[in-house]
Amino acid sequence: MADGAVLVVGGTAGIGREVAGHYAKQGRNVIITGRDDERCSAIATEIGEGVESFAFDLARPETIDTALTDVGSVAHLVITAVARDHNPIREYNIATATDLITMKLVGYSETIHALIPKFTDDASVVLYGGLAKERPYPGGLTIATVNGGIATMINDLVVELAPIRFNALHPGIVGDSPYWEGKDLQAIVDRTPTGRLATMAEVVDATVFLLENRAINGVNLYIDGGWMRM
Repeated sequence: MADGAVLVVGGTAGIGREVAGHYAKQGRNVIITGRDDERCSAIATEIGEGVESFAFDLARPETIDTALTDVGSVAHLVITAVARDHNPIREYNIATATDLITMKLVGYSETIHALIPKFTDDASVVLYGGLAKERPYPGGLTIATVNGGIATMINDLVVELAPIRFNALHPGIVGDSPYWEGKDLQAIVDRTPTGRLATMAEVVDATVFLLENRAINGVNLYIDGGWMRM
């Protein structure tokens, strides 16, 4: 692996923070991003010595290129940032839908665009989607749409930016994540063949696999314990 940083967009919380922590413990040069500069800096310090931080908002893609100007070479890029938008079609909110679509599709794309000159020759990228695109629920229209976009986006990227590798990770319900922890999820557990929910550690492990296995390219990986089969 050529020398370069591990850049985690959305690395201030949840699984993104866990991915950043994993690589920081390995002694890698780690960079995290979030929307608030002060919070980013504080969390970078908590993750480990030498972790850098940059602040920008994926929903304001015109600011991304400038925000990443001082980033050096990048070996691994992980984009985990998400917004949870409950937006039923009968009460459709154009503003929140536009924000989510801009963040997830344009923001993700512009981040990659801004980093093209900085990627190492054997760089790899993991984009986070989700399973709402396969298992719809009331109010999840926009989330299902953008996650479907992530699933197909990688097909173009592996062609346009070869030999950089692009894969997408689609977690199911991650039981010990900050959003889900403490909620009654027994009905989901009962429909999961493994009889348990995925954990944050397992999602981190899957992310590392997609980043580091150099034969994996253009793959949409579900991590849900077989929930989609029930």
